[in-house]
Amino acid sequence: MAGAVETARAQLYASVGRRKLLDRLFVLLGMCILFAALLTLAVLFLNLVHDGAGRFGWDFFTSFPSRIATRAGILSAWVGTSLVMLVTVAVAMPMGVAAAIYLEEYAPKNWVTAIIEINVTNLAGVPSIIYGLLALGLFVYKMSLGESIATAGLTLALLILPIVIVATREALRAVPRSIREAAYALGATQWEVTAHHVLPYSTGGILTGMIIGLSRAIGETAPIITIGALAFIAFLPTPPLSGDFPYVNFTWLSDSFTVMPIQMFNWVSRPDPAFQVNAAAAGAILLGMTLLMNGVAIYVRYRFRKKINW
Repeated sequence: MAGAVETARAQLYASVGRRKLLDRLFVLLGMCILFAALLTLAVLFLNLVHDGAGRFGWDFFTSFPSRIATRAGILSAWVGTSLVMLVTVAVAMPMGVAAAIYLEEYAPKNWVTAIIEINVTNLAGVPSIIYGLLALGLFVYKMSLGESIATAGLTLALLILPIVIVATREALRAVPRSIREAAYALGATQWEVTAHHVLPYSTGGILTGMIIGLSRAIGETAPIITIGALAFIAFLPTPPLSGDFPYVNFTWLSDSFTVMPIQMFNWVSRPDPAFQVNAAAAGAILLGMTLLMNGVAIYVRYRFRKKINW
């Protein structure tokens, strides 16, 4: 009897040992894959920086596109990209967060809600050109917004809206149920629980989802070309801020525009090697803008978490 017990114990120890070994191997494999992905990104980024090093300078940021490669710059492109991203954030973030809150906290669990959830998840995988065709028919022709910054921002907002909704719902689900129950026990309403407890704890996940969406939107070309973005533009949109009361205007929403990916595409398609250098420099700057957005989101998320922990 004692021998059988010892044999069973040895088999149990051997099984646990194998599982621990497999766990370590899986962690090692995951770290290798992560390192390979980061290394690939770093090599591509450094290659862009190396190829475009000759064009990095203040003149490149403050000059309009030109038919002469050495005089061409990205002023209209980065200004247009910034304004389009501003509209995208202003539309996608409140709509996405509100939709996620409704689906997760308020919507009844029935077949209608299930269909909505399935469609939201599927929309995240729809090719971006489909959103461009939708925007062309809806915003450009039906709503008569024209080929404008507002149309581009709304198009990209629709593109990333499913991503924001899904990420926000996951962040809301990660909040422990005990926090909600404790707030209800103290007499809080459902909205007070959501606004004062659930949202503050899920802010990090919400910001992560928003930045993932913006990182995709900032590099999109197909939907922007579909709605009529210009490949060559030698003027800036109307400034959003003015020196006269009320100091804010919205004329810029109806202005023509270009963005960084289209400017890069325009340069890459030219046979002159000097334009390839411009495209490489613009690509490195676009990656830098994306990393800057991620850095801002990480900082804001850190501040929120620090405030909650305090």
